[in-house]
Amino acid sequence: MEPFQKITSRDNPRLVEARKIRDGKVPDKIFVEGQRLVTEVLRSGLNIAACFVAEEFRNRELVKAVAARSEIVELPAKLFESIADTQSPQGIVLIAKRPQCTLATIESRLAAAPLPVVIYLSEINNPSNLGAVLRTAEAAGVAGIIGSRDSTDVYSTKALRAAMGASFRLPAVENVVFYDVIEWAGNLELVTTASSASAECTYTQVDWRRPRLLIFGSEAHGLSERQLESVDETVRIPLENGVESLNLGVAAGILLFEAKRQTEIV
Repeated sequence: MEPFQKITSRDNPRLVEARKIRDGKVPDKIFVEGQRLVTEVLRSGLNIAACFVAEEFRNRELVKAVAARSEIVELPAKLFESIADTQSPQGIVLIAKRPQCTLATIESRLAAAPLPVVIYLSEINNPSNLGAVLRTAEAAGVAGIIGSRDSTDVYSTKALRAAMGASFRLPAVENVVFYDVIEWAGNLELVTTASSASAECTYTQVDWRRPRLLIFGSEAHGLSERQLESVDETVRIPLENGVESLNLGVAAGILLFEAKRQTEIV
């Protein structure tokens, strides 16, 4: 390994800060761990504030690529484990600037998006589910993701791992109030469509070629009656054998790829 700066104390201020970023306590930075996600950050062009590598890390090409954009700090294995978020660390962590997106960012992408859909996530608490939705949404070609005030952090470590890089490419706006996003969608003439197990209309009966705001509620309790009454339409996925609901990522995939199928029909 090249002779990079070394840290040998667990209480070093840079490592203290890295743990705070890992735990979501520094609002303008994100903690990115593992070779795949580091590679995705390099591809995305995000601003990298720092890189920590374990002494035994041997992917020299990846280190060289990071070193062109950031300082590298080398840590003994045990010390690296003290900042890692995974049980079996791969030996590399980036501290990057948190992506900043606005509703205007998403608006600018709508016309050119392969799928003219924006997703709104209301009170989604499971970061793995949220990350899975981002990954699915990017694969389907949506314009962007909007999250409510009480949803989990799009850039938490678990959400980033589940999204597998989609978080760095797909615009995500957080902390948007439900009724504010409904008004925003109305101004853009987006059809507001909510997924609901009680809906009469099934997802295959919808004309997904019309630009939409697609809304998903909490895994635990869904959307309230008032929220459902405020949208243009609700849709459901028919389920057999007494199954009450699907995983959020699975449900999003079913709806989005039906929408994608319809938009690709000539």
